[in-house]
Amino acid sequence: MTDVKTLFNNVKESATELGISKFDIYGATIDSNSVQVYQGEAKQIKASSRSSIIVRVWNDEQTMGVTTTTDLNPLGLKMALQTAQEASNFGVKENVPDFSPEASVTMPDQVDQKVPQAPVSELITSLLQAEKDLLESHPAITDVPYNGLSQNDSDRFYLNSEGALRQEARSYASVYLYSKTEEPGKKPRAAGAYKISRSLPELDLKGCVTEAAEKTISHLHYEKIISGKYPVVFSAEAFLGLLGAFSNLFNAQNILDKLSLSTPESLGETIASPLLCVADDPLHPENLGGETFDGEGTPTRKVELIKDGVLTSFLHSAGTAKRMNAQPTGNASIGAKVSVSPHFYHVYPGAKAEQDLSLETAENVILIDELHALHAGVKSLQGSFSLPFDGWIVNRGKKTSIESATVAGDFREVLKSIVYVESEPEITPGGLSPRVWVGELSITGE
Repeated sequence: MTDVKTLFNNVKESATELGISKFDIYGATIDSNSVQVYQGEAKQIKASSRSSIIVRVWNDEQTMGVTTTTDLNPLGLKMALQTAQEASNFGVKENVPDFSPEASVTMPDQVDQKVPQAPVSELITSLLQAEKDLLESHPAITDVPYNGLSQNDSDRFYLNSEGALRQEARSYASVYLYSKTEEPGKKPRAAGAYKISRSLPELDLKGCVTEAAEKTISHLHYEKIISGKYPVVFSAEAFLGLLGAFSNLFNAQNILDKLSLSTPESLGETIASPLLCVADDPLHPENLGGETFDGEGTPTRKVELIKDGVLTSFLHSAGTAKRMNAQPTGNASIGAKVSVSPHFYHVYPGAKAEQDLSLETAENVILIDELHALHAGVKSLQGSFSLPFDGWIVNRGKKTSIESATVAGDFREVLKSIVYVESEPEITPGGLSPRVWVGELSITGE
């Protein structure tokens, strides 16, 4: 890990020479190795080391200047301090960012959670075997056009002139497999799977192969669907994708900028079915990339966003919390303008449902596995969406793949129309969620 104490002493000495009394620095370094394969051969091998260091300086008039660097050497940091000092003369006069009131709060000592990275040759061998196993799982699977196996080491730190010192380091490995079918007289069908773990030896490659194969094969026998209103079940990935597309609901900076479906007065309103609870939980054990502090040095924590259908909290930086008379939540990223974003959504059941629902007994239900075109089919400030999807129509446990269809609706109505939240969660890149049942949505067939 970065020796943050030595770094602080060097920066403090340079700041004193430059006549700077107030500053802070946030830095992150990610070392990554990744491989891709195609038809039994290595297709692409990447190794990268990305560093980003943000330096902020306040002048005597308390306006702030910002600069970025990749140089952690004393001379490089001194030059960055000087540049930020000069930029502070042109800083904004209103709502000037400040230190987080929690940047110096005592936190548990962070241990170095990095693990040794496996050789690139082992990555290639492992992914080639996974591709081979996936191709051999069914005669119709002829291609694995998208795949990747990667290892990442991350190192983060924060310090400021008041003596705040934060640092953490961790590792994780991930694999992605996306297989495609070719059958005479039929359209190609495809599906994928994703797994993550602390290290390559712990990565469930076989489970990823099995999941990708089962999903892909389940789409082989597809049928057209009649347009109309249907009960809809969102997979974990689909529901979290939709939740992320409308994250302005919880984002305090969006609310202050009037770029949100919420207002400062929305807290306490019932915005969803009482069956639904949603939290931002970066410290959840399933979040292997979890961060213990944000870009302002604020400790992260579990933030209840929706509790039994009621909007209970917003996500804050130090600045938005001050303006809205709240507490920082550890969701800030520093820069010329501080931004706010979620870490790791955790969706779970709230109030008990009137009856338990199951795909084994349900009739004429649409199961949406994956939503597409979230960047284009969502109007986040209106609440509406119209999105193509991959999924099945389910009748008493029998799943029939849908050839082509689009789901449309208003996200606020979706939240209020939830009729069941299953108990078994699934881990995805965007968070943890069970399947979520919605009373009725418009489905348009091809």
